Amino acid sequence: MTTISGKTALYTILADPIHHVQTPQAINRLLAERGIDAVMVPMQVRPQGLETVARALRELPNFRGCVVTVPHKSAMRALCDAVSDAARLIGAVNVVHRTADGRLLGGMLDGDGFVAGLRQHGIEPAGLHTYLAGAGGAASAIAFALAAAGVRTLTIANRSQDKARQLATRVAAAFPAVPVSVGGADVSGMELVVNGTSLGLHDGDPLPLDAQTLKPSQVVAEIIMDPAETPLLAAARALGCRVHPGAPMLASQVALMAAFMSGDDLQGMSAGHGADRDSAAASSGVQAQAGHDQQATRGTPR
Repeated sequence: MTTISGKTALYTILADPIHHVQTPQAINRLLAERGIDAVMVPMQVRPQGLETVARALRELPNFRGCVVTVPHKSAMRALCDAVSDAARLIGAVNVVHRTADGRLLGGMLDGDGFVAGLRQHGIEPAGLHTYLAGAGGAASAIAFALAAAGVRTLTIANRSQDKARQLATRVAAAFPAVPVSVGGADVSGMELVVNGTSLGLHDGDPLPLDAQTLKPSQVVAEIIMDPAETPLLAAARALGCRVHPGAPMLASQVALMAAFMSGDDLQGMSAGHGADRDSAAASSGVQAQAGHDQQATRGTPR
């Protein structure tokens, strides 16, 4: 475990609620393995306080970056000075780097992490009729990543039909070869069913879709990590579906998150937005591991 001193670099994760997050454990384990003098701590931030917190983080010279999760991914996009191409397209960020002069640079890794997690567990989304519940930050990233992965069709459902339509329009414009539509709670005819919402995070949450329309031939996937088996996954398992939990999405991103937060690998940032090397010094050595992990992901059999 890192001995915290005045030289220790600081990372954080911003969430509300915070009890379910598993990123600090994963990031701190990676930092310890690399011998990097840095630590990640969780910060519960209410939506109304996010802008204030972002301003404060700019003023902390020993703060290197943060992971951003529910419900802040879309709102944090507007608080960054610059964002990656993926974050701009998706309209949300899940990782931020602070430069030495206090600028905040945002990136989005959720979608690639989700698809990599599927593939690492033998689930190839290409060619599948796919249903996605949700149109928020994480769901948006997953929608673009699934389209990029070559799903046969993509149906997006959300409590706000307007948000679902807006997301469907954006994905269809970026990937015209993939038929994208807006659906309801019925998942009949789908092969891959994904919950991209936070429903299942809290006791008493309704299911994000009509579980009575699930069939044993379907794969049902989650993004929620705690509980490991959400009510949706439990219902799907009981009906004989193959289930895929939320943890692999994080596992596929950990090294990439660390590299982005440190400034070692600002994936997809446009020219001129690169971080200076002073602010990355605390995380020397993460970039090589991130590159190795990326290669491993790309080489996963499909």
